[in-house]
Amino acid sequence: MVGAGAWGSTLAILATEAGHRVTLVARTTESAKFLDTHRLHPVSLPGVSIPTDIRIAEVEKCDLGSVDVVVLAIPTQKLRGSLEELAESLRGKPILSAAKGLEVETLLRPSAVIRSVLSRDTLVAVLSGPNLSTEIAAGHPAATVIASDIPGLAETLVDIFHSQRFRVYVSDDLIGVELGGALKNIIAIGAGIADGLEAGDNAKAAFMTRGIAEIARLGVASGAQPLTFAGLSGIGDLIATCSSRLSRNHRVGFALASGTSLDVILASMTEVAEGIATTRAARALGLAHGVDLPIVDQMHRVLFESVSPVDAMRRLMEREPTREPLDSGQ
Repeated sequence: MVGAGAWGSTLAILATEAGHRVTLVARTTESAKFLDTHRLHPVSLPGVSIPTDIRIAEVEKCDLGSVDVVVLAIPTQKLRGSLEELAESLRGKPILSAAKGLEVETLLRPSAVIRSVLSRDTLVAVLSGPNLSTEIAAGHPAATVIASDIPGLAETLVDIFHSQRFRVYVSDDLIGVELGGALKNIIAIGAGIADGLEAGDNAKAAFMTRGIAEIARLGVASGAQPLTFAGLSGIGDLIATCSSRLSRNHRVGFALASGTSLDVILASMTEVAEGIATTRAARALGLAHGVDLPIVDQMHRVLFESVSPVDAMRRLMEREPTREPLDSGQ
């Protein structure tokens, strides 16, 4: 398990509960020593203990040559650099990515970043769904999806995490599962803004519904299967992330609505809110595919162009009326 943040630690706990031997690989010596000594994330996973069965290692001293499967729980914008450091020990191994984002410089999904660094025939699968790490690490039930474009690979990886409290489904829509997990973070920032502005449940429901329409439009234009966005990695993940105060992206939006600057918000965070960088990448990807993304455009203006959340909401509400079907292109 490469990546010892809240999500990586949670996945390590799940894999251990499922009966596997797990090594949790931290980025720095300091992080590895802290986790090995204290066995907890006091801020990100309060009250949750990391089992002593989980071996803690630092990335520079960890030999991945003997492991059967490598799970990557690394923020998307740091994924390429980490892969380049570990490339020799990763080549030829099945890799399961738990990242949710798009690389800003290349607009690539995490699986494509992995293959661009290692090789085009790397055995890659992705994990995504309505998976708030705080709840799962505390023992609450949840479900997720493992997807791969390699026949049979997702099925072989189910047993890593599947248990009575964590149900794992499989999919062959690698593109759709990844894009659903990445793009919903943008919508979650907007949902946080809606809550911060006390816009009401009607407005938030409408915003989320139009959000999944945008996700599906861009997903289909990128080669995804449309029904994927009606599943756990689409609407399921969107509901959880837009509705929960545990969501980092929702908290970013809520703080923006109060007038807090993005720089101040980022300085106060201990974990990455992937939706911020993903907004830049999604806007560029939409332009490249000629896909209309009004919510993404307004989130980009709020985050990077000094447009106020109130003005962004007004612009969305003042758009010309159109038809409702999600595949209408509007």
